[in-house]
Amino acid sequence: MLNSKYSKVLTVILVIAIIAIIVLLAFVGIDLYKAHKTNSDVDDFQDEFESFIGDNNNNTQDNNENNETIEPNLPENVTNTITNENSGGNSSSSGSNKLPSYKGFTVIGRIEIPKINVKYYLLEEYSPKALETSVVVIYGPGPNQVGNTVIAGHNFRNGTFFSNNKKLTDGDKIYITDLQGKKVTYEVIRHYITDENDFSYAVRDTGGKRGISLTTCTDDSKNRLIIWADEV
Repeated sequence: MLNSKYSKVLTVILVIAIIAIIVLLAFVGIDLYKAHKTNSDVDDFQDEFESFIGDNNNNTQDNNENNETIEPNLPENVTNTITNENSGGNSSSSGSNKLPSYKGFTVIGRIEIPKINVKYYLLEEYSPKALETSVVVIYGPGPNQVGNTVIAGHNFRNGTFFSNNKKLTDGDKIYITDLQGKKVTYEVIRHYITDENDFSYAVRDTGGKRGISLTTCTDDSKNRLIIWADEV
């Protein structure tokens, strides 16, 4: 009788252990699939991103040539207006090209961090859904503009987005490509952990340089890991 009860207990424990292992493997499998799908989607979008940059540059060149032709016949204030429109920000130079869209979100650049195998597109508008899709510019003048641009990304602890930012150290390189095709190199100058209510890093002084600040959750989700990087 005792042996029979003992066997039943062992059977129950074994069944529970098997179920737990299956559930764990399922979670790991889903996590790996999500990571693979995210990276695959990024690669698939690359051609569209590069194509937009190429078209944007061609339109800029065409517009500049047109401006040179008509400039002598235009009042100075009109010429200045055209020049400012052609050189301004991350919008299309011609005004006719729609900004690239990644999974329904407007793209304004790309970030690459070779040390931790990061290559993602910078989304323009913050929302919970946007943060689940890519990394998002949440504050500042924008990609490769003078001042401090804040980029937020989730830490899913699976290698995607900013999961491995904790591995970055001073001197590591970060690259930002804007919609004009300009790729600027930034170097990490500081990394630290702060509480979720601290937003002082967003208004840091870059000394007239281009700068970026990366923000993500710590692995326990209780605090924020902040990375500062300035242009080299």
